[in-house]
Amino acid sequence: MGVGGTLEYVSDLLSSMKKKKKKKQIQTVAIKIRMDCEGCARKVKKVLSGVKGAKSVDVDLKLQKATVTGYVEAKKVLAAAQSTKKKVELWPYVPHTMVANPYVAQAYDKKAPPNHVRKVPDTATVTETTVDNRYIHMFSDENPDACSIM
Repeated sequence: MGVGGTLEYVSDLLSSMKKKKKKKQIQTVAIKIRMDCEGCARKVKKVLSGVKGAKSVDVDLKLQKATVTGYVEAKKVLAAAQSTKKKVELWPYVPHTMVANPYVAQAYDKKAPPNHVRKVPDTATVTETTVDNRYIHMFSDENPDACSIM
């Protein structure tokens, strides 16, 4: 092994010891943002396009949804969207087939798009509903003081 081979070996060894940067993954960040008109939608699209690493921005005025795709982080997208002084949150809805109990009180939302519910943890059960047992007992056949209409 000559001098050239030794230098090449040392060079390879030193270059492999340098800290390698992790490549960012392309992500899609969806946010729910309050927009009233086309002007609001243009303003939101312009601000979100300015986020470092954003490749494409889609704004859906009807769903009140903005989707940013690229080498972005959710925190930075939220911060940029909040700079528009509009009500902003990460997209809270998932298809109703993805939730174990879509009829749990926490999951149901009137403002959700069709066939979507709020994302809730799987620990939420049907017993955690807003219906109170005393209302069920009030109209029960076993209750002698039940409603006389029944």
